[in-house]
Amino acid sequence: MDEQKEMTARNTSVGADGRQPYTSIPSKSICNNYDFVKTFNEKSFDEYRNEYIKSMNKSFLKTVTMTDLYDAVFESRPPVIDNILYNGAYLFVGAPKVGKSFFMAQLAYHVSTGTPLWGFDVSKGPVLYLALEDDYRRLQQRLYQMFGTESTENLFLSISASQLGKGLDEQLYRFIQEHPGTKLIIIDTLKMVLEGGNENYSYAKDYETILRFKSFAYANDVCILLVHHTRKQQADDKFDMISGTNGMLGAADGAFLLHKEKRTENNAILDISGRDQGDQRMYLKRDEERLIWNLERVEKDVHKDPPDPLLESLVSHFGEDFREWNGTPSELVSLLDSDLKPNTLTMKLNITAGRLYDEYGIRYENKRTHDGRRVFFLKE
Repeated sequence: MDEQKEMTARNTSVGADGRQPYTSIPSKSICNNYDFVKTFNEKSFDEYRNEYIKSMNKSFLKTVTMTDLYDAVFESRPPVIDNILYNGAYLFVGAPKVGKSFFMAQLAYHVSTGTPLWGFDVSKGPVLYLALEDDYRRLQQRLYQMFGTESTENLFLSISASQLGKGLDEQLYRFIQEHPGTKLIIIDTLKMVLEGGNENYSYAKDYETILRFKSFAYANDVCILLVHHTRKQQADDKFDMISGTNGMLGAADGAFLLHKEKRTENNAILDISGRDQGDQRMYLKRDEERLIWNLERVEKDVHKDPPDPLLESLVSHFGEDFREWNGTPSELVSLLDSDLKPNTLTMKLNITAGRLYDEYGIRYENKRTHDGRRVFFLKE
């Protein structure tokens, strides 16, 4: 090939929706595992063929070198709700009747309309809410009480779904195919889609269950929120109260725990723990008339990475009117008047490409051409 992309800074698009088409998804069910390691180097057809033949041998272990890993640019994981919810699989846990379903309706409405939640930016897109313990009459009354007549065509609700491994897989795939750009899928509750209600807990089974949802979420660039219950037994670590084994939390990208000191009061605490957001504790109060949750205060400030000098220098040199730039790594070193070697500079940009897009809206690519390696920047 004359020119081959070696990496991208974000999800590439086929069509207007900014994600892979359904027809390119290699599996028709939620996979039990997913490939953490992509092939980063340019390879000839024979090399790819030989690697495929090796992969068919059960003794073959696919690996990637540290050099190749640093030479890759991974896609960023943009937030669904800034500093709160990201793409992946999350648990939302609480005792029965604590207000989880009202919270789910609130999240679904905000994401489907793009309305900021408690001042946090929201990424707008279609939402699928599987309210499996409700009926449509109750949903109608709940949504009207919470949001009045301000409805949206972007929020899809269902009170029935197949079980995991028995049709749910295909249902979720088809929904995403028919509604490109889906941001959030809520399953309320997890127990309703597990065969036999998952009464026979084991670490391996719990881990595999969440991993399957996580694999689906990563493959389709979506957030899946799994509503679940707590155990009656108290624990020093509130997240140890999640019903089931530690395999659930171990496999999930994060968890939300909604709890009250007294069931009858309107105040509640929302504890958040996740891989993409720092641990937080939010103090909430429910509006007695509309039954929506309002944020009173946050015990811990949301996590923010310190400024990156390289990215700040890059944006400063490009200027406010910047639209696009491309050149060799050496030319970029000269532009920035940097002491870094060209290969070190591109390696740093590879690692911070997602942040460059998320914070400054600049897409970064690194390509090898006939004339050598070139880097590309595009402001969106």
